[in-house]
Amino acid sequence: MATTTTQLTQNTTDAITTEPSYTVPGLTTKQGATVAQALQQRLNMYNDLHLTLKHVHWNVVGPHFISVHQMIDPQVEIVRGYADEVAERIATLGSAPQGTPGAIVAQRDWDEYSIGRAGAIEHLGALDLVYQGVISSVRQVAKDVEEIDPVTNDLLIGHLHELEQFHWFVRAHLENAGGKLSTGNARTETSAAQKSSTGAV
Repeated sequence: MATTTTQLTQNTTDAITTEPSYTVPGLTTKQGATVAQALQQRLNMYNDLHLTLKHVHWNVVGPHFISVHQMIDPQVEIVRGYADEVAERIATLGSAPQGTPGAIVAQRDWDEYSIGRAGAIEHLGALDLVYQGVISSVRQVAKDVEEIDPVTNDLLIGHLHELEQFHWFVRAHLENAGGKLSTGNARTETSAAQKSSTGAV
């Protein structure tokens, strides 16, 4: 069944509420505003993610420090690029992207990253959950906009390719020879960090 504008609006925040005076050809201004609204929360998420990744880059310690420290920085730069692409798509749709720290804090529906200075494996355990949330969210919005705006759908599908690869990089450090993750069924960053550091499965 095709996703309607009303259904898509119910899956997004109220970050963008003003209907633009123009949008891309083939969409109504209401549809353009709806897609831009969905993308605003992805912009918040990408801005939050690249700051979180940089935080991990600065605060990781222990035997795996250098490999994880160096693994994270390319992810930071690529996610920053995703934020730029999403912001430019919002502008192309006729709306105004909101890229301030206040927008992230006011509009996000997730908690602040909770791990400070800690071992590499602990941070990777927490990042496993972070990437799960990000990837699930991008997949949902890509699905929501597929019928309304295949261009935005294509943009997000492209992001998923590398986000899922980054998640694999993280999980490869947490996986044992039997294919089980040390984070197990952890539901919080703190519990994922604790489980990963003890090697619990």
